[in-house]
Amino acid sequence: MSTRKLLIGVLAGAAVGAVLGILFAPDKGSSTRKRFSRKSYQYTDELEGKFNDLIDNITEQFQTVVEEVNQMSEDGMLKAEKRKAKPATAKK
Repeated sequence: MSTRKLLIGVLAGAAVGAVLGILFAPDKGSSTRKRFSRKSYQYTDELEGKFNDLIDNITEQFQTVVEEVNQMSEDGMLKAEKRKAKPATAKK
């Protein structure tokens, strides 16, 4: 599952859960608001953790690509130097 789909699913689930919780709450409004506030902090913390994981994953992938590009560049420079070092052969 892609991280984007997971993030959308978490947000949608949190929204649906909040709405249903408020609609079917047996408590007084003040109690419901306090409980809703606590839950929103929990969801925010979860979402922040998933977002940080996403950023870490993207950073790792970016570093891998940078390393691969650097390696390809070095390989290309070595090949170019080898070709320059070979004596030119005249075609007849």
